Amino acid sequence: MHEWALAESVIKTAVEYAGAEKITKLKETGVVFGELQAIDKEIFIFALEELRTQFPAAKACKFRIIKQPAAFRCKACTREFTLKGLKKTKAEAEFIHFVPEMAHTFLKCPGCKSPDFEIIAGRGVSIKYMKGSR
Repeated sequence: MHEWALAESVIKTAVEYAGAEKITKLKETGVVFGELQAIDKEIFIFALEELRTQFPAAKACKFRIIKQPAAFRCKACTREFTLKGLKKTKAEAEFIHFVPEMAHTFLKCPGCKSPDFEIIAGRGVSIKYMKGSR
């Protein structure tokens, strides 16, 4: 149930930042959700909705989830690529989504076929924007 702890961290971060910016009432917060993040999206959203009521500045806040596609950069040829269009079985796709480091086992650069690449986007959860009133 790390979705609840993560949701609480997102809300606390938003409320703390809002306070520093003299925002007393959050209206909307955009939350970036990485494609490779091993989180149940529905539970995460439910947790955000439930936990926001514990924070006066976030009680009326709407959380907008923004999906960030996974992106990779080949260390051999510097080509950047995404999961879209790469051949993989359903089981391989599951491994990659739950343990992103497994991507090296199943994926290769579509340009030079090297398995040596880095994940440059699509991991984690972050706040992209906040709207509120003073």
